[in-house]
Amino acid sequence: MPVHDAQPHGILQYAIPIAIFLVVFGLRARRMTRLRPLKIEQLWVVPAIYAAVVGMLFYRSPPTALGWGLAAIALLVGAGLGWQRGKTMEIHVDPETHELRQRASLWALALIVVLIAIKTVAQTEGAALHFDVGLVIDTLGALTLGMFATQRIEMYQRATRLLAAARA
Repeated sequence: MPVHDAQPHGILQYAIPIAIFLVVFGLRARRMTRLRPLKIEQLWVVPAIYAAVVGMLFYRSPPTALGWGLAAIALLVGAGLGWQRGKTMEIHVDPETHELRQRASLWALALIVVLIAIKTVAQTEGAALHFDVGLVIDTLGALTLGMFATQRIEMYQRATRLLAAARA
């Protein structure tokens, strides 16, 4: 009796995840156009969780010396991208209630999409392309950590200034 492999082959291997991603991206992009509450006291949560994830990644599979160097460079590049990403976030202060609200930009979401695509390609095709998949994942983890952290720092600083100006 022949045994069949349950995994999709060829174009379906890529088409199905892409279709799912496009639906999720479309829904997320639509939600991003709305103003949402911004709680500046909670901006540290996502970078802290992601730092724990990246720390666990490095602990479980420590990078080589080259890996540490690339991770440090990626962290700095991510910090620059995060600062730019944070600046694209619209922040509004209600003049009467002093409530902070934010609206994300599509550019900010597109940047995350590019990182996810690179990570996915590295994981699925990395060995065939002779990439060190672990090195790519470590580098992208550091880049994303730098991006999330500095984005939140930039947003915190700007929101604090806007709030102080509204209260004055």
